[in-house]
Amino acid sequence: MSASPQPLRDWPARERRGLVGVFSDIDDTLTTDGAITADALAALGRLRQAGLHVVAITGRPVGWSAPFALAWPVDAIVAENGAVALVRGPHGQLRKLYQQDLATREANVDRMQRVLARIEREVPGALRARDSAGRETDIAIDHGEFTQLAPAGIEAVVALMRAEGMTATVSSIHVNGWYGAHNKLEGARWIVRELLAADLDAQLDRWAYVGDSTNDELMFRAFGQAIGVANVRRFLDQLAHPPRYITAGERGAGFAQVADAILAVR
Repeated sequence: MSASPQPLRDWPARERRGLVGVFSDIDDTLTTDGAITADALAALGRLRQAGLHVVAITGRPVGWSAPFALAWPVDAIVAENGAVALVRGPHGQLRKLYQQDLATREANVDRMQRVLARIEREVPGALRARDSAGRETDIAIDHGEFTQLAPAGIEAVVALMRAEGMTATVSSIHVNGWYGAHNKLEGARWIVRELLAADLDAQLDRWAYVGDSTNDELMFRAFGQAIGVANVRRFLDQLAHPPRYITAGERGAGFAQVADAILAVR
């Protein structure tokens, strides 16, 4: 286990001052009880107005994400754990960008649906997420949004997905599974290349990441400026690489505190 997160107040001003952008998870990081809060939405806008790039990155499906990509003040939303991005064009229209080509996506659809049906058949209490209709490149089992699945059930779902050759990860609400090497970190690298023609790895200390759960661990490990909102505490015993800092506030209120800390030195 790595060192415990430090309070957000210990985040050095010089590190905050050097930031060029912020990545954020959505569920239970920007949202509270399933909806973005006014303080979190305003915080996104203030970060953009200050000249920072802002990208939401989530396990949610692209179909679910589309209205928010249009309404929120963000550069992009990277959905389905890095597989697909939604970017507003010059006239306000949404563009979809994919990491996998069409032939690969089409080949994976039937395989994933067979795995999804097997999980629902073999794991007691396991049900597909209600947002499944909007998914193009992964599947999701609900464990904490509308259905409560016990830890043993979550472990069984993950094991079955991996036995089927899928990548599997657990968020605060869903177990996600997909075919391919993409993940949140690869999605972040990809969208920085696509939008800014830049190498994220060459400037990792100039981007912050804000998250709340185990499927943020890759990001917590990679980013020097990694922050967990306070509700990440319930997952700390499962994280070999916890966030470097932690907010006092939970969920959207915690994200707003991160924005305040960044903007206080600009």
